[in-house]
Amino acid sequence: MYKVFIYLVCFFLFFGALPALGQVKPEMRLFTLAEVVRQAKENSPSYRYTSVLFENKQWQYKSFKANFLPQLNLNGYLPEYNKNIVPVLQPNGSIIPQPNHSAASALALSLGQEVWFTGGYISINSNINRFDDFIEGKERIPRRYTAVPATITFNQPFFGYRWLKWENKVQPLRYEEARRDYWERMEGIAEEATSHFFSLLLSQISLQIAEKNVSTNEILYKNAQERFSKGSMPENELLQIELSLLNSRQNLEQTTLDVEGSTLRLKIYLGLTDDEPIMLVPPSEIPEFAVDEKFALEQAHKYRQRIIGFKRELLEAEMSMARAKGETGATASLFASFGLTQQAKNIPDVYQQLSEQQRLRIGFNIPVMDWGRSDARLGTAKANQELVKANVEQQRINFDQDIYLNVKRFKVLRNQMAVAKRTDEIAEKRYTLTKERYLDGQIGILDLNVATEERDKATRSYVSALRNFWMAYYNLRQITLYDFELNKPIIAE
Repeated sequence: MYKVFIYLVCFFLFFGALPALGQVKPEMRLFTLAEVVRQAKENSPSYRYTSVLFENKQWQYKSFKANFLPQLNLNGYLPEYNKNIVPVLQPNGSIIPQPNHSAASALALSLGQEVWFTGGYISINSNINRFDDFIEGKERIPRRYTAVPATITFNQPFFGYRWLKWENKVQPLRYEEARRDYWERMEGIAEEATSHFFSLLLSQISLQIAEKNVSTNEILYKNAQERFSKGSMPENELLQIELSLLNSRQNLEQTTLDVEGSTLRLKIYLGLTDDEPIMLVPPSEIPEFAVDEKFALEQAHKYRQRIIGFKRELLEAEMSMARAKGETGATASLFASFGLTQQAKNIPDVYQQLSEQQRLRIGFNIPVMDWGRSDARLGTAKANQELVKANVEQQRINFDQDIYLNVKRFKVLRNQMAVAKRTDEIAEKRYTLTKERYLDGQIGILDLNVATEERDKATRSYVSALRNFWMAYYNLRQITLYDFELNKPIIAE
């Protein structure tokens, strides 16, 4: 539920700073805080950067998922031409250089698949080769073909580092981190847009206060001149009023410049390129909802990107340890292939009366002496793993404390805003009474100046309190990824 905290009309009356809606120029656009936040989340450069960053992470994850799908490849060369002299091994073991004038062509098709849970690789292959000999001779065959219609190969390493198995654990966490980071950045955009909104709003209100002060001081100075001419006011007080008028005019020039600068910064952040002036409408309603520190912490643990990051960091440290073990100890591998092959003078015959083609190899590597290199690498990985564990544990504590303090701060700022509102009302009423007493001649100009300064300060303090509250509101959404107002998570499933 919402509780009407301050109506816009009352805001105008109490502040005496914003013009009524009917007085706003037709070409001037009105923006509420909600509209500024929406514009920032849809069109701002920050939004585009956030979207492209997340899209990049999505493509990276899709690229990783492709490792679990069969890969079909076609390769070859058409042709390879050679004309040179090459050494040829003779039956008696001698080597005699012989002229070579030939061309070769090859075409191969392979379908391969990673076996992620074992670290192996299995593939089905087919190829055909053509060889043309351009040197005539009785024992030479001008053209011949060789083909392997089908062969199955399997390569399986043992005791080594199974990178795809570990990546299958880490990559989903990285993608989920990126997804949650996107929503956190969106709430960060809302918070930054709120900061720009209230910077301009405070500048606009300061400008209108300055305009009102100039108008009031002009009236007071004119009245003081009449009283001075009649001898009912000392010259010192007349000079004080004139000084106040000059200061107010100088302040008006500065606040005008501040409005232009704040307007430009807001437009740049929102991605607006037009020259139309902007008038901001202060928030007229304040969301009313209770925030429990324990519940907020639960939501943060459930939805925040950082919690996933803790899991990923621990897993990556474990993965680094596994890599160090797999790349330093004894390793072995099995390679096996089975297929059919043939060679002939033409293509049809190359697929007739096929012969078996088999291959089996078992390899191994055992480090006998590495002068402590393996131990050093394992020790480094172990130390890094312990360091990551300690760092993550401390970050968890800091994370929980940050959530707790920000929820407390949000509650305090809500109370401070209520106090600032009441302070502004009192300061406005006191100024009105002080001004009446001054015009009746009951008090001096110094008392009126003090009342004016307190009124202006209270007005600005109230706008600053509004700013702090709304920035804390969006910060609370960002650090929990939970909408306490609607009582549902912000992140889309």
